[in-house]
Amino acid sequence: MAENFAPLSISQEAAAEAKAFNKEMTEQLRALPDQWSFPPSVTRERRLQGLGAFPIPTYSENAEELEIEGPHGPISLRLFRADENSSKGVIVHFHGGGFVFGSAAFQDPYLEEMAKNTGLDVVSVEYRLAPECPFPQGPDDCEAACHWILNEGASRFGWSSFGLTGESAGATLALITALRLRDKHGMVPFKALVLLSGWYDIGLTPSARLWGNEVLFPTTRDMRMFGKHFLMGEESPDDPQISPLYARLEGMPPTLLSVGTEDPLLDDTCFLASRLKSAGVDASLEVYPHGCHVFQSFDLALAKLSTQRIDSFFRTKFGST
Repeated sequence: MAENFAPLSISQEAAAEAKAFNKEMTEQLRALPDQWSFPPSVTRERRLQGLGAFPIPTYSENAEELEIEGPHGPISLRLFRADENSSKGVIVHFHGGGFVFGSAAFQDPYLEEMAKNTGLDVVSVEYRLAPECPFPQGPDDCEAACHWILNEGASRFGWSSFGLTGESAGATLALITALRLRDKHGMVPFKALVLLSGWYDIGLTPSARLWGNEVLFPTTRDMRMFGKHFLMGEESPDDPQISPLYARLEGMPPTLLSVGTEDPLLDDTCFLASRLKSAGVDASLEVYPHGCHVFQSFDLALAKLSTQRIDSFFRTKFGST
């Protein structure tokens, strides 16, 4: 199986661009104030203002905002239609941010392009964030959103085929949600699962523990702080409902896993790929040379290559190619 874990071949230009980007990003992050010296609410506001290494979010006028009821109150959804005709398929998306940061609205250009390129509708879920709303509220929101999309949403929009995706903590939530639907509702409804740079062991895999604090985000300290905010009760990081790397994975849908070599969560993705394959799941692993954490979020040749492969994976599994 070792050959399946080898990084993809990329052009010299793409490699040079990614390495230069990583260096520049590291320098920018080192020059910024410590994000943990502020309450998370302040850091969220600073990010909205573009006060950091990440640009101000670009919002699309084509997003349709929906609101559904959840176990902890209303849940907002952000819908992109594939085209003027009603799509029969939909991809559910969970954003990243360590369970503490991020928003369903921060990936509008990426999700709008996904809808256009796959011919599938895309729905992003505004789940509750820690520490204000710690575990299990975020996962509960994601489960409730998927349950609505599979039932009321399907009736309203004509969806008959479903996919699931997420990046970073959003990938964690995507897998947790798929497992909850299997175990609590007896449902394995998804044709495809795409997981980008996921965090599948909240207790930290070796690559996350050894990453350090003076390199690309997220640092080892960041991840420990994210875990501290997410788990504020007596929960164990080894609980499969929290760290899905430890769950029984039989019956999961065809899965594409993507990660960069310059990502502290490299082990999480490689370990999960191995466990999925051992469970008999159709799992594909893509490791991108010099890719930082969720490199698909940035204007890089590496990102374009990855998103093309993601779109192709969805089209293939939904039978639209």
